[in-house]
Amino acid sequence: MRREPLIAHQPLGASAGPADADNPTLSAAEGTEDVSDLHDRSIGEIIRDAKRLNDAQIDKILAYQRKHGLRFGEAAVALRLATNDDVLWALSQQFHYPYAPDGKSDCDPELVVAANPFSEQAEAFRELRSQLMMGVLSLSEARRALAVVSPDVGDGKTFVAANMAVAFSQLGGRALLVDADMRTPRQHKLFGIDNSNGLSSILSGRSRQNVIHQVPDLPTLFVLPVGAVPPNPLELVQRPAFGLLMHELLSKFDHVVVDTPASVHGADARVVAAKCGAALVIGRKGRSRMKSMQTLINALAKGPAQLAGVIVNEQ
Repeated sequence: MRREPLIAHQPLGASAGPADADNPTLSAAEGTEDVSDLHDRSIGEIIRDAKRLNDAQIDKILAYQRKHGLRFGEAAVALRLATNDDVLWALSQQFHYPYAPDGKSDCDPELVVAANPFSEQAEAFRELRSQLMMGVLSLSEARRALAVVSPDVGDGKTFVAANMAVAFSQLGGRALLVDADMRTPRQHKLFGIDNSNGLSSILSGRSRQNVIHQVPDLPTLFVLPVGAVPPNPLELVQRPAFGLLMHELLSKFDHVVVDTPASVHGADARVVAAKCGAALVIGRKGRSRMKSMQTLINALAKGPAQLAGVIVNEQ
């Protein structure tokens, strides 16, 4: 039986062989669409394509540039054919620091690291990323995925997981965000991607088409959505297939972040964290109860996952 590649929109090689619920396989995911061309292009070329400038406008910018001794971007801004934000975005592409252009992305504004990368909020996520990479994600030779967990619905774990995935993708390696919240999934909405198939399809052995999506404007970030919400989410993540899948994903991506259901729903988050190897606990200021936070932390301590830290979400 022929099986379509799981990663959408990318020429990632031959499709994988048939899969079953206990042995999920990914297509050859070692490569991505070559984005080096974008990084090797000049600022002028990037701005030209992004702003769809015609030949007459280009000539006007070049003439102004020569006359005033400016850079191309400065001349384009002076002539009001581009904005300072356009120039900054073009510069970020050359330095392998992708983010979503303002007003031109399907990404939700909640993705602050992508939508507002120079804000204090975005800097906080970069600081957290650094702490994780110098801490629990560097403690052993065995690579770990990062499960983001919380006691209650509304604590902000989806917000944190999404932004951490963006932050990891900006390091230059390939980052994958897995939505394992098969009770109240939301990552597909934040990133504006198709959710007709996803994790639930893989774990039930029914995946027959691309399910991992590259995020537009963020060429090194991929998202595996939930797909159809199943009636048995806990049983699906407890099957051997989920552990095998995580092992394969870790072999094909540089960073893997996993969103999980709130622990109030059951043991899903703890099971997922155990298969990931590391867990980041999220609480919300003025909302999360100390008792529920401590209960979750104690439960995680009984499993194999390393506690990456406890974060209080003030948003």
